[in-house]
Amino acid sequence: MSVPHSKRICQIIKLKPEAEAEYRAIHAAVWPSVLAALERHHIIDYSIHYFPPLQLLIANFKYDGADYDKDMQGIAEDPETQRWWKVTDGMQASFNEGATGSGQDVPWWTELEEVFRFEGGSKS
Repeated sequence: MSVPHSKRICQIIKLKPEAEAEYRAIHAAVWPSVLAALERHHIIDYSIHYFPPLQLLIANFKYDGADYDKDMQGIAEDPETQRWWKVTDGMQASFNEGATGSGQDVPWWTELEEVFRFEGGSKS
């Protein structure tokens, strides 16, 4: 049996300025089936932040499973997630050369290297 391996992922992508209102609206009511796929594949504590001056979306999530690549493939194969991506990909512009959309060979979102982490906790 595999032991879960927790890791954090941070990704960026550009939001097309004309899509901001629609992007905010769809994320105010994310489809329950998409959230269920994330949860099924060990994605927890997921957030997306927006930096308007650069139209930059910054996603941050924690993976708490045992096989990250397998779980990411499972998300990519989920029909409801694929339908979600058809809606959201058109609102975004990837930084990755050759990227054509989510779930393809070239990553749509750019994964960032973690250079610092502090996990504090009280030791009383």
